[in-house]
Amino acid sequence: MPLPVVRAAAMIKGFGAEVNAGLSLLDPSLAEAISRAAREVLEGTFDDQFVLDVFQTGSGTSTNMNVNEVLANRANELLGKPLGSNSPVHPNDHVNRCQSSNDVIPSAIRIAARRELSGRLVPALSSLQDTLSVKAKELSDVLKIGRTHLQDAVPVTLGQEFSGYATQVGHGIRRVQAVFADLEELPLGGTAVGTGLNAHPEFGARTTAAIADATGIPFRPAENRFEAMGAQDPLVAASGALKGVAASLMKISHDIRLLSSGPRCGIGEIDLPSLQPGSSIMPGKVNPVILEVAIQVSAQVIGNDAVVTLGGSLGILELNVMLPVMARNLLESIGLLSSATGLLAGRCVEGITPNRARCGELIEQSLAMVTPLAVRIGYDRAADLAHEAYHTGKTIRAVLRERKVLPEDEIEKILDPRTMI
Repeated sequence: MPLPVVRAAAMIKGFGAEVNAGLSLLDPSLAEAISRAAREVLEGTFDDQFVLDVFQTGSGTSTNMNVNEVLANRANELLGKPLGSNSPVHPNDHVNRCQSSNDVIPSAIRIAARRELSGRLVPALSSLQDTLSVKAKELSDVLKIGRTHLQDAVPVTLGQEFSGYATQVGHGIRRVQAVFADLEELPLGGTAVGTGLNAHPEFGARTTAAIADATGIPFRPAENRFEAMGAQDPLVAASGALKGVAASLMKISHDIRLLSSGPRCGIGEIDLPSLQPGSSIMPGKVNPVILEVAIQVSAQVIGNDAVVTLGGSLGILELNVMLPVMARNLLESIGLLSSATGLLAGRCVEGITPNRARCGELIEQSLAMVTPLAVRIGYDRAADLAHEAYHTGKTIRAVLRERKVLPEDEIEKILDPRTMI
């Protein structure tokens, strides 16, 4: 089970113990021992004690009991009792009081995902957006040929292309942040099926408030605990937002990979920073390593989303029974995207430089340079010029001069790529 989920469960247990003490449901000394043990779990002290495979009971009961038992054992140790004694702190009677796996695990997954999204992914995406925006400004004066359908189109600047990438990432951030509110609903206090059996009626709200205060995130009691336990639509929505980010990263990475292809026998309009020799047999060959990392990560995230979506559809009656694998895939996607976007910004985009000569050469050779002529001499005549240029290997400028279609000064004005952007 991903450690952020385990730690979120421990947080619930620690604050839950304090709330239970305040409700006179738990001896304060026991509550303090459980709370201290939970803090130690949050610090990573007992990471090696959470050994259960993610493929377990679909409610995550195994992990919930794993957390209960670690906290109970550590609390007893703090109280001077031997490990395994279950006294004076019992894993079920005390650590799990007013709780069930069925409300704790969905809450823990939401807490973990919400914290990881805002604490890791959004900052990484923001850094990538900033880096792309800076690069767009750096390349704002570099004219190059645009391409549609992988065929020559009218001129653009490299800066305009990169500004599109920056905006694409910015929209991805907005979509990720849009799922925050749903993830902030916690079904604590619902216990087994949402009715709150065996839980104090104030337990869920008080514990949720304590978690919100500690994390600085506005977690709140679920609007409807039956919905929040039987369905996991917020996890599906969050994974969908991550899939959208992955699709964006794949598009951006493929574009940059194509623009840097070559260096002599491809497009070659930009140069990437050289990170490592890219071939075991071809000396001097350097591959676009970081871009290929981002592409593979994007593919994995898209695959993870399929499982999360399927998991969300298996909220059978009062309980979703795909919680562990949904947690695993969602948290893995957040981690992969956070790492990949950081690498893409710092180890690739930041070091991109333009090949100005190549950009100028490809503009001049492009048959799309005939486009602004269409409004001057008509579409059919312009198409005829393009046809001749293609079959003779000449540029549009050369054919215009040979045919004396327009005066030289007008040719220069119309074919100036700066007037086309």
